[in-house]
Amino acid sequence: MLDDPATSSNGRHTIGEEFPDLNNTDEDSESTSTLALFEGDDGGLMFAQRRALVQLVREPFISAQTHEREWRALVANPRPISSRLNDMFMILELDLQREVAFKRQATPEGGGRRFPTLFYDHAWPREETIVLLFLRTRFHTEQAAGNGRAFADRDDIHEYLGHFRPASATDKAADRARVERAIEKVYKTGLLIGRKTATRFEIARAIEVVMPMTKLTELLVWLRQENGNDRATSSENALDPPTSGVLDTMPAESDE
Repeated sequence: MLDDPATSSNGRHTIGEEFPDLNNTDEDSESTSTLALFEGDDGGLMFAQRRALVQLVREPFISAQTHEREWRALVANPRPISSRLNDMFMILELDLQREVAFKRQATPEGGGRRFPTLFYDHAWPREETIVLLFLRTRFHTEQAAGNGRAFADRDDIHEYLGHFRPASATDKAADRARVERAIEKVYKTGLLIGRKTATRFEIARAIEVVMPMTKLTELLVWLRQENGNDRATSSENALDPPTSGVLDTMPAESDE
């Protein structure tokens, strides 16, 4: 999960008593539905709210940039959705500044036995981790230069990963296929915006939340160690990457 808890100083909020009043005036989104959507439906959320809840459970995050409808439904009245996540031992985190929402596993107060979970710990492989690192570094560079948007070319990603390929790796076709699979996996998270087969992607703003600067620094240290490791000539001998933040906790029913 993310390194530090939600705080108002960085625009991130844990839904609870401290969550600010969003001054919503949309009566339809403020109220809960009394219309059943199917036979025997006893649910209390509007259709748009249910859709947002499903996306929050299924995906690592949702954002205004990648899930516009779900984001609008969520911020219009986050408490009912947060309540249903709480029923599943999850906590809703909202970053209003970057317009990103994600869930994290709840932990018992004072420690004790862990709550049941719908998540499993998912460690990202080497190639995918380096792709994430490239995207976060590119995004940070563009933001520092005053650019509002950041882009990544597919060929640039291949070139970047090529710098960390061991000298013993001579099967270029297999290496390229691994990188393509890594790009596809990162694309599925929503961090790459554009057509799936595009040669250029926009990097989603959510990457700031998914991979904060502390995590970026940790991954850079790992990459230097991994690249300087004489034993790292195969996937079996390579150093294990550190966790990549929100993306490391995936729904238990994930196909991955």
